[in-house]
Amino acid sequence: MSQPKYIHALGVPVPKREDLPEGTRKYFALCDDKLGMVPNVLASYSFDEVKLRAFSDMYGELMLGDSGLSKLEREMIAVVVSSINHCFYCLTAHGAAVRELSGDPILGELMAMNYRAAELPPKQRAMLDFADKLTKTPSEMTEEDRQALRDAGWTDRDIWDISATVAFFNMSNRMSLAIDMMPNEAYHSQAR
Repeated sequence: MSQPKYIHALGVPVPKREDLPEGTRKYFALCDDKLGMVPNVLASYSFDEVKLRAFSDMYGELMLGDSGLSKLEREMIAVVVSSINHCFYCLTAHGAAVRELSGDPILGELMAMNYRAAELPPKQRAMLDFADKLTKTPSEMTEEDRQALRDAGWTDRDIWDISATVAFFNMSNRMSLAIDMMPNEAYHSQAR
């Protein structure tokens, strides 16, 4: 059985490329050049340029901006959070990114199924344990959780970035789940 063919299950239309504002058309052309596609999450937001810009600006800063976290570590957080939330879109898209960035197709699967089964350095394990707790029981976060990250070698700035990445993907997962957003089919076969 294949995934549904729609981008999302709502009646909110996904505009045709030629109907998009010029800035959005240029952004999507850049996506085509760099990724070979426009991610469905961006297509989903394209009906509202302000929301699309807010989403893509925050995503870009968190995932590509200056940080003590590597791009792979940020993608690992995305997959672990999405695994907890059972977000098909993000598990598929960010699992592909973990496979590609790590050069290890098994790591993406381990992140999705049970990151604790992966052979990870203690620093990354602490990061993912923090992401797990912040996703599952956010009201139970304490100074001990932050100190565990410091003890593993993360700075307070890194803790900010870890927290912001976890928070962003919890929000993104909830939006994706609410509208039944489907991943681009190309993600399924990437870096395998």
